[in-house]
Formats: sequence, C-alpha cells, structure tokens
Amino acid sequence: MKRLLLHITFCLILMGLQAQEVFTPDNLPKVHIADRTQYVCNPSGILSQQACDSINTWLYALEQQTGIETVVAAVPSIGEVGCFDFCHELLNSWGVGKKGKDNGLVVLLVIDQRCVQFYTGYGLEGVLPDAICKRIQTRDMLPYLRDNRWDDGMMAGMKSICARLDGSMENDTESDEDLGGLLVFVALMFGTVALCLFFAWLAAYRASRCPHCGKHELKRITSRIAYRRGGIIAKDVTYLCSHCGNQVVKRENSYDQNYRGRGGSGPVIFGGGSFGGGGFGGGGSFGGSFGGGMGGGGGAGSHF
Repeated sequence: MKRLLLHITFCLILMGLQAQEVFTPDNLPKVHIADRTQYVCNPSGILSQQACDSINTWLYALEQQTGIETVVAAVPSIGEVGCFDFCHELLNSWGVGKKGKDNGLVVLLVIDQRCVQFYTGYGLEGVLPDAICKRIQTRDMLPYLRDNRWDDGMMAGMKSICARLDGSMENDTESDEDLGGLLVFVALMFGTVALCLFFAWLAAYRASRCPHCGKHELKRITSRIAYRRGGIIAKDVTYLCSHCGNQVVKRENSYDQNYRGRGGSGPVIFGGGSFGGGGFGGGGSFGGSFGGGMGGGGGAGSHF
C-alpha cells in the first residue's frame, strides 16, 4: 500500500511538471498593450498582486520621468533557452525602449533555472552598466531569491534599479568596496611596471660587464645581421670595453616587424557588427506596445 501511494505521488508530480507551461516571447502575456501602466508579466502568479502593483507603480513613474521602458517577467520555465537569449529576443521583438534612444530594460525571473537576468538597450549601458546590474542582483535580490521569497527579491531589485535610473540612489558613485578594488588594481599595475623596469635595467647592467676586466664599460660599436628566420632577426653585435679595450661579439635576437608569415596579411575580423544589432528579434514595437528600441547585449545574470 505504501509503495502504491509513493507511485501515485510520483505520477502526480510528473504530470504537474509536464503540465507546466513553457513561456516564450511570443506567448508571454503582453500586458502593456491592454494597460500602459502595466509592466509586469506574471502569468503563473509567481509574484503576489501587491508586489506587481508596487513594481508597476515604480516603473510607470520611471517612464514618466525618464522615458525608460521596462518589462518585468516572472515565469516558471522558458524550456532549454538561456535567460540571456530569452531577454535578448524579448526586448528586440517587443521593441522595448524608445526608438533612437534604445533605453529599454528587461528583468527576467525563471524559477526552474533559478536565474534572474537583466538585459539593457544600448542607451542604458552607460547609466546601468554590467557591474551595477550584477551588484544589484548579488546585494539586493539573491539573499531573498535563494529562500524562494520572490516578492521580496524582485521588489528589492526593482527599487534599486529605479533609484539608479532616476538618479535618487544615494552614494551613486563608486562604493568603498569598488574604490578599494580600484586602488589595489592601480597599485598592482604600478608594481608590475616597476618590476619590469627593474629587470630590464638589471639585464642591461649585466650585459655591460666586460668578461676580461670585469668592469661595466662595454659599449656597442657595430652590428651585422647573421640571418632572418621565421620572423626572427639574429644579429652579431660587437661591444668595446672602454676600460681595457677588449672587444666582445654577442648574438642577439629580435622580432622582424615586417614579417607577415605564410598565411594572410592581416587580422581576422569576425562578424559585421555588434551582438545586439540583429540576430533574434527584428526590433520595432509589438502592436504599438513599446517604442521600437533595440538591445545592446548589456546587463548581467545570476543563479541562486
């Protein structure tokens, strides 16, 4: 009897998984067409109505103030499609953002992939760069999403996004953590340059030592090319010690800047434009719901 109950339970779970609808940009409800104050697509009720109302209010105010158009989608599944690709197709096929400004934003929550993804139009990549997107997800959203607190995670993230885009975010410049990281990077960069200069000086100092008298008085007087091979030039360089008059010949190699190799004569360039310029959607608004913006491939994604 116990085994039978387990089997029935498993079958019910399997039927539930099979019945779960897989959403695409085509079958996702276009709530903005029916009501231009609605920005949240929540077809499976993952978010509460209160959360949807709050996010819709914030995003309506954001568009009125800045012109930025946003779509927020919370869905149980998008199948095998990656979150980034889904957002790219959604933004471009719906034309999220004003035409010419490309100031659209898509925020996607996918439950079965446990992923949250931001995707920006070209016009938002400056004010909402990838690093800021990732920081908002990591700091404000993931602590809630890991505990399946969808309302809290999405509301916290959207509140930070709106504060960033409307200019009301406090400490909108680099955080102390970012400044510390920048200072470490600069210190490492200068340290590396100083180390390279030191080793270059040390090599030159050692090369100036006369093997006959031991003084560092070798001076270069003449050189001749011994051979050219495979982009390498070998030269026999003659040095004269100004202290004892001893002459030393050293074989030195350098790169031939005119060497082209046996292949083509220039760099290979892949593609004809940026990632966001074509591919998935063709741009243009869907039924006049949005303004015809295009995506630029910016944003960030996080799994929780």
